[in-house]
Amino acid sequence: MDWLLLAPLTDEERNQVLSNARPRHFAKGEVILHEGDPADSLHLVSEGRLAVRSLTLDGDAVMLNLLVPGDYFGELALLHAEPTSHRTATVLALEPAETLSLSASTFHQLCNTYPRVEHLLTTLLARRVEDLSKRLLETLYVGLDRRLYRRLVELCAIYGTEDGVATIQLTQEQLADLVGGSRPSVNQVLQKLASQNVLNLGRGRIEVADLAALKKRAGV
Repeated sequence: MDWLLLAPLTDEERNQVLSNARPRHFAKGEVILHEGDPADSLHLVSEGRLAVRSLTLDGDAVMLNLLVPGDYFGELALLHAEPTSHRTATVLALEPAETLSLSASTFHQLCNTYPRVEHLLTTLLARRVEDLSKRLLETLYVGLDRRLYRRLVELCAIYGTEDGVATIQLTQEQLADLVGGSRPSVNQVLQKLASQNVLNLGRGRIEVADLAALKKRAGV
């Protein structure tokens, strides 16, 4: 597995980071970390798809992001060698998954020996801010329909296609969370796409049958 975020490191530095990370395995539905837990490690996703969830002010759990192999989470834990902050979201496995967990204390020990490794933290935080800024601008200035088309196209790439059909294993409620819309509004758009034979709706899944038409609507 190649992680883009490790690309700037030399082979030796990259091997040191990976060899000091602990493999962790999770069953489908298992919580990897809870919102509010002490932040003590960075996770590199090596297998499976993970959901990032958080609680609203009303106490409802919403899905903020979908992580796939090559992604990472928990980077704020690396700011200090000892836990001084708490997890800002809950991460759970949507299917059997594996991560490589690098503790904050180990990361700082590596930084003492390999100073370039410390630049990883700057890269991780910068990419997270860039992603959040992009999502915020999209929410403010792009209509719900277009946001939904774009997320569906991204999800097709994540889940892959078989016989020309991409099966997205998410509920409409989870999809609504990802695009920042209400479930009824998202359902209306999905029903329209279904009536145009762009996709089919099933229980806990969405089957995209005409990716070309979806991309055209998304403008990609």
